[in-house]
Amino acid sequence: MSTEVQSKKAGPGVLTAACVSALVVNANTSAVTILLPAISADLGVPVDQLQWAVTGYMLVGAAVIVTAGALGDVFGRRRVFLGGLLLFVASCALIALADSGTGVIAGRMIQGAAGSTILACGMSLLSVGSAGAGQMRAITRWGAASAVGAAAGPLIGGVLVGSTGWQGLFWIDAAIAAVCIPIALFTVPESRDGQRPRSIDVLGTILVAVALAPLVLALSEGGSWGWLSARTLGCLTLAVLGAVGFVLAERHATAPLVDLRLLRNRVLVGATIAILLVAGSINALMYLLSLYFQDPAAFGMSPLEAGLATLPAAAAMIAITPLITPLAVRIGAGRAVALGFGLAALAGAALILVDAGWTYTMFVPPLIVIAVGLGLANGPASSASTAAVPADQVGQASGISNMARYVGGSLAVAAVATVSTAVTGARTAEGASTADALAAGLAGASILMTVMCAAGVALIVLMRRHRAERPHAVHLAAAEASTSHTIPTRPVPTGGSPT
Repeated sequence: MSTEVQSKKAGPGVLTAACVSALVVNANTSAVTILLPAISADLGVPVDQLQWAVTGYMLVGAAVIVTAGALGDVFGRRRVFLGGLLLFVASCALIALADSGTGVIAGRMIQGAAGSTILACGMSLLSVGSAGAGQMRAITRWGAASAVGAAAGPLIGGVLVGSTGWQGLFWIDAAIAAVCIPIALFTVPESRDGQRPRSIDVLGTILVAVALAPLVLALSEGGSWGWLSARTLGCLTLAVLGAVGFVLAERHATAPLVDLRLLRNRVLVGATIAILLVAGSINALMYLLSLYFQDPAAFGMSPLEAGLATLPAAAAMIAITPLITPLAVRIGAGRAVALGFGLAALAGAALILVDAGWTYTMFVPPLIVIAVGLGLANGPASSASTAAVPADQVGQASGISNMARYVGGSLAVAAVATVSTAVTGARTAEGASTADALAAGLAGASILMTVMCAAGVALIVLMRRHRAERPHAVHLAAAEASTSHTIPTRPVPTGGSPT
């Protein structure tokens, strides 16, 4: 094989379209929680209801992300990527024009499908449009763009709320995504996987939603319905039936959404659970703090101030990135993951002590330690999820880990929102001041997040035998992007599509 074939650069068109769209999608995703109080005040919708703008987005993303990659392989990656961009533009317009909470939530659920499609097919287009070292350079840039978008989203959202209203974020995102459409249409060649079965696991996609939607609904509404009420138990039963049906369907599918044989890989299972816990913890923490910081009974911050208040966490996660892979190489990936979750659990335990007398500066040390801990756990787990399988299974492995990322976010946000609301309501009923009740709600939710992180320490049992690879540029990008997407750290066959 010639060197030219071994190392093929991605074209400027596909690199621009994939990286810019990834940046926009991830910035949009991380910015929305900052906007929720402004949307609530403008539309007269309770923030508790708008929680579905976050959980609904992730729920749909979990169901669609692997299917979107499969659709691209069968019907054309550029075609499906363009469909994702068009759907994203439409969803942005729907949200910006919405005059009710239902419109915002519906738009966000559509956006979940669009965003996961853009990320899945953008990565596939880069992978098939390059090879070898060129492929790793392209994926490195894509990962960096994803990381920048995720980190900058809250600040961008805060700036735009003050200057354009909350709708401005969605109009600007729509405009940028629209610019990517002609770039992709005229500069990106179409590609398909001729060796892949043309069957699409539609049943598997539906069953993912059937399992997740009632579970998220039960977590969100169980406090008000009653945890032993017929509605709550009915939702939980439907979720279990959906999960069982999914396993049975995957065993008989021609081209399964998830190859269940991969779940025999202990390292992949451990890495996937770690990714789920990290995504859940990060999304839950940002959701709670963005609301707490902006509440008039707490700090009464503006959206911009709240966005700036999250910067220490984002900066800490970025600062630790260059150290993650070398540390994992030195002590082992399993120990690095356990150490990261241990740090996050200790810092989370500090937040359990929060009360109405806390100033913002008292939040900063725990936030920084949590970010460092979760970054330390997430980087090796994300890399291990694709490094622990053969090259021809990288696409499936990354699809599983990315699905887990959406699942973790949706379930954790729903759970901590329910705990926070329930504790706040109970303290209010006892006669506590609004400030004291809010702080108690945050402390109660912090208990759940701390338990999640503490549980992650046990993953050393599954991951202790995995040895991290020597660090290269792509490992840095993978660690940076790992809060939003799993990217492969070694070249994959040009016919394959890492999701």
